[in-house]
Amino acid sequence: MSEFDELREVRLEKLRTLVAKKIDPYPSKAHKAVTNQETTNKFDDWIAKQKKITLAGRLMSKREHGGLVFGELRDFSGDFQILFKQDVLPAKSWNLLNELIDIGDFIEAKGTLFLTQKQEKTLQVEKFVILAKSLRPLPEKWHGLVDTETRFRQRYLDLLMNPEVKERFVLRHQLVQELRNFLVKTGFIEVDTPALQCLPGGALATPFVTHYDALDTDVYLRIAPELYLKRLIVGGFEKVFEFARVFRNEGVSTQHLQDFTMLEFYEAYSDYEEMMKFTEKMLTTVIKKLFGSTKITVGEKVLDFTTPWQRYSFRELIKQETGIDIDDRPTVDMLQQSIANKNIHLTYTGKASRGKLIDELYKETVRPKLINPVFLTDHPLDLSPLAKRKDKEPDKVQRFQLVVQGMEIVNAFSELNDPLDQKTRFDEQARNKQEGDKEAHSMDADFVKALEYGMPPTAGFGMGIDRLVALLTNADSIREAVLFPFVKDK
Repeated sequence: MSEFDELREVRLEKLRTLVAKKIDPYPSKAHKAVTNQETTNKFDDWIAKQKKITLAGRLMSKREHGGLVFGELRDFSGDFQILFKQDVLPAKSWNLLNELIDIGDFIEAKGTLFLTQKQEKTLQVEKFVILAKSLRPLPEKWHGLVDTETRFRQRYLDLLMNPEVKERFVLRHQLVQELRNFLVKTGFIEVDTPALQCLPGGALATPFVTHYDALDTDVYLRIAPELYLKRLIVGGFEKVFEFARVFRNEGVSTQHLQDFTMLEFYEAYSDYEEMMKFTEKMLTTVIKKLFGSTKITVGEKVLDFTTPWQRYSFRELIKQETGIDIDDRPTVDMLQQSIANKNIHLTYTGKASRGKLIDELYKETVRPKLINPVFLTDHPLDLSPLAKRKDKEPDKVQRFQLVVQGMEIVNAFSELNDPLDQKTRFDEQARNKQEGDKEAHSMDADFVKALEYGMPPTAGFGMGIDRLVALLTNADSIREAVLFPFVKDK
C-alpha cells in the first residue's frame, strides 16, 4: 500500500468513526452568513460590538500549541485565521477537533473576533461543526502540484493550491462582464445562435463532425457564429453580439485551442474604419476599468494601449521584414520562389492559395515582433471570403486584425453584402476544398439566399476571449486561460 493509500485509509477510518458517533460528515445545510473578506473589512466595527459571527470554508492549516489550535479557514473571498481554545470549547468538540478533523475538511465556525498579540485578525471559535470530510490529503503548494498536465486534469486542486490561478479566472469573469456592459450600453442586443450546424461557416477552419441520430444526418460543431448573426442583420436587427463557444479541429499550440470562446458582434450601417475606432474605445475603456490605466505590466513588458493604435498593411510589414513585395508576386509560384530565394522556412506544409501563403509568411516573420497594439489591414481577397473588397484595390478587402504581443486578438471587416459576389467567392472556396484545402469555406446557399433579400452595409467583429485573458494575465499558454482545457484521456 502506498503512502497516499495509507493516508486515505486513515481518513476513511475517521469518517467511519464520525458516522459511529452519529455525527453527519456531510450535512445538507450550513449557516454561513458572512465571507472572510467581509469579516476583514468590518473587523473593527464587529469587534467593538462583540458581534458573534459564523464563518464557513475549507480548513487549510492546523497548528497546535498546547491547549491552542490555530487554523486558516478559506472561502472564495480569501483566508481568515481561526483559533480553538481547549478551555473554551466543550471537551467533546475539542476531542473531535484533534482526533477527527483534518486539513482539507470543510467546517463551520461560530465565535467572536479579537486581535492576537501579533495584531492578527482572528475568530475565537466557540462552536464548530463539520460540513464535509475530505478523504484525500491536499498536495503541497510548491511540490505536489506543479506538473502542467496534472494541474489541467485536476483543475480543482490547481485553483485551491495556486491563488494566482483563481485570480486569473476572476479577472476573466470581470472582463466578460465589462465587455457585455459596454456593448449593451451602446445599443447592442445579446443573442444565441446554433452550436450544431448543417454547414460549417464563418471562418477558414477545419470543423468537428458529429451525427444527429434523430435526423440521421451529419452535422458540424460551429467554427464561428458569423453567418447566423448576419442573418439577424438581414432580419432587421441592427446591433447584435454573442459570447460563443466555437470548435475548430486544428493543431494545439500556445495560441490555439480546439474549443474556445469568441465574442462576435455586428453593427448595421457601419464599416471597418468605424469598427477600428469602436474597438479602440471599447478595449481601452474596459482595460482602464480593470487595471486603472491603459498601460499595464505583463511579465517584464509594459503594454501601452493608449490610443490611437498604429496601422500597417500586410504589404508594408512583410516588405519591411523580408524584402518581398507581395504586390509584385501575383501567383503562388512566384511568391514561393521569392520565399525560397530569401531562405525563409515556413512550417505550414498544406496546399496553400496565394492568400494563405501570404498569411503564413506574415505569421512566421512579422507577427511575433508586434508587441504594442497594432491594426493590420489590406488582407488578400482569397484569405477573406466574407469581407468587402477595397474600392480601388479589388484584390484586397476592407478588413483589420488587432495584434498585441504577437497574438491576433481581433479580426474584423466590412461585411460582404453583395449576394452575387458572395456566391462567386463561395464557389471558389468550394473548389479549394475539393482540391484538398480542409479549411476552405463551404458553399452556404441559404446564406446567399438571405443576402438576396438584402443586408445593409455592416461591420463585423470577432475576438478570442481566451487569448485576451492569457495576454492580460501573462499566461504562457492560452490553455491557462481556460478553466478546463481538453486533456487526452489516460
